Amino acid sequence: MANNEPRTRTLDQIRKDGGSTSAPKKPVKKKDGFWRSLLIAALIAIGIRSFFVEAFRIPTGSMKNSLLVGDYLFVNKLAYSFKTPKYLPFTNLPIPHFGFNTFHVSRGDVVVFEFPGNRDEVDPHDKNVNYIKRCIGLSGDTIEVRNKQVYVNGAPMKNPEMMIASTDTMPKGHPEPGGNLFPKGNNTWNRDNYGPIRIPKKGDVIQLDANTYDAWAVIIQREGHTMRLGDNGTILIDEKPVKSYTIEKDYLWMMGDNRDNSLDSRYWGFAPVENVVGNALFIYWSMFNPPYAPGEGDPDEVQKFNIRWGRILNGVH
Repeated sequence: MANNEPRTRTLDQIRKDGGSTSAPKKPVKKKDGFWRSLLIAALIAIGIRSFFVEAFRIPTGSMKNSLLVGDYLFVNKLAYSFKTPKYLPFTNLPIPHFGFNTFHVSRGDVVVFEFPGNRDEVDPHDKNVNYIKRCIGLSGDTIEVRNKQVYVNGAPMKNPEMMIASTDTMPKGHPEPGGNLFPKGNNTWNRDNYGPIRIPKKGDVIQLDANTYDAWAVIIQREGHTMRLGDNGTILIDEKPVKSYTIEKDYLWMMGDNRDNSLDSRYWGFAPVENVVGNALFIYWSMFNPPYAPGEGDPDEVQKFNIRWGRILNGVH
């Protein structure tokens, strides 16, 4: 049966369409345009956050008074390297990633980095957790704290302008209460008199025996190897007996400006250079609110909403 639909349009139909002989275009629905714009904006935001600049909130007083609880910072992620995301955005799910260095971290830089884990953790309990501290030492440096004063390679390091340190000093040789300093097994250092300790550098060869096992086991395992004590104190790495190990990564030493109240390298050890996220740029907002979680907040500050207008747009030094 023949189709009764006209195969051609009349002249009047063509005139109504504005003189075009092509089929009229379907109008773009406003709803579709809104969702398309929203998707593009979200992708741009994720791209900026992943590669260029990321916002960071100060949750604790470890960098007081340089940075206060409730300061909101922008972090320059291109300051030291270009990296693809290590985790799926807004999750803790690891994904394949790569990157390359652009510039080197300098002593005194305020650095955001992925927390490598507590002293005895091969894999951190919480993934994708960022810390902010001041870089005190670079790969190959020797760090020592004498009566709260930091020495780098034997020379005193200039203290941060806003650093906090009490006048009470734990005497040299008096062990830290709780015995939780890095490295494991040390029972003569404390947070005020610490070291000397050398920061590992890629290519360093360290000697291993039963006495040094505790100090290096976690670091070697974090570099991707198995390590255990065998019979008669033999050290086994990847099930092969060894007496030495060659360090495979570069590391940094991080400390908070609030020297008496900072969970830093003195407690958990070396921070891998590859964990660095970026350099703190400036404070874009600052306020105090009741703590977000137990252990956060600053008990010295009024526990109510308070905008610190004088800190907004201040640079981080």
